[in-house]
Amino acid sequence: MSRGRGGMAALAVSLALLSGCQPFNYTAPDAPAPVAVVPRLDPAPRVALVLGAGGPRGYAHIGVMRVLEAACIEFDLVVGTSVGSLIGVFWAGGFSAADIDARSRTGGPLTLFDPSLFADRGWIHGRKLQRYVNTELGNRPLEALPRSVVVVTTHRGDKTPRYILNGNSGVAVRASSAVPGILSPVGINGVEFEDGDVAAPLAVSAARDAGAAFVIAVNVYPKPDSVPDGASSRVRAQVERRARQTADQARQADFVIDAETPFAASPRRAFFEAAREAGERVARARLPALLAALDQHAPLGDPDCAVEPG
Repeated sequence: MSRGRGGMAALAVSLALLSGCQPFNYTAPDAPAPVAVVPRLDPAPRVALVLGAGGPRGYAHIGVMRVLEAACIEFDLVVGTSVGSLIGVFWAGGFSAADIDARSRTGGPLTLFDPSLFADRGWIHGRKLQRYVNTELGNRPLEALPRSVVVVTTHRGDKTPRYILNGNSGVAVRASSAVPGILSPVGINGVEFEDGDVAAPLAVSAARDAGAAFVIAVNVYPKPDSVPDGASSRVRAQVERRARQTADQARQADFVIDAETPFAASPRRAFFEAAREAGERVARARLPALLAALDQHAPLGDPDCAVEPG
């Protein structure tokens, strides 16, 4: 009899563990509605900032944004893929580049992950990331944020890009960040989505479709010629694929900032600091050219602004 009870208990535990493998499918009333083409915004954005994918390299985005903020370069739309979507929704939520920088220095991205042997088709669920975003934004959906943002994800079935402009902010970022084989796919009303990096690592076309008059694109991926000699053919092919994708999109931008982050990305704080500094260094170097380009297309905000990034 005790053996039978023990067997039933073991079965119950097994079922409870396996339940973690069930696909995540968000069906609440505030579910995002991903679209294949970004609708033209009204009013149309004057200056859009496109933040590319790149995992830990995305800390370079923060350095770039701090330089733009210090130079009073105002943008009224952010388009973000993967890590770019996380930074983008925080900006859309009213946070300054300095605010985002301060948050990035506490804990790091690993504190936003919930690893599990029983995650669905990956080893990270993504629930913790979703909760973090929603908590920090006061549980506001994307359309209720004070600034405009487009979150880029990938339709898992046909590997084409999808764009999210409304609905649950945490679910949107989770869908944009669901790296295949690492972070579980995100179902939204029965359709599965994965990392926006797969289809659109640098989604300049989304900003153009939104009607942006001037587009600044920030690319944080390394160039193919930076791949070390000992890298595998798979890694080399992946870098070359992303380079082709980003180059095609970069040609549609008015100004491109290549952050030139270190090739070997790492979840260590030293890498975050190096990536942030790389973004700030390149943005400072490119600032005169950017200001000249903007002067021809879009006026700056406060001409007396003289904030210096820390």
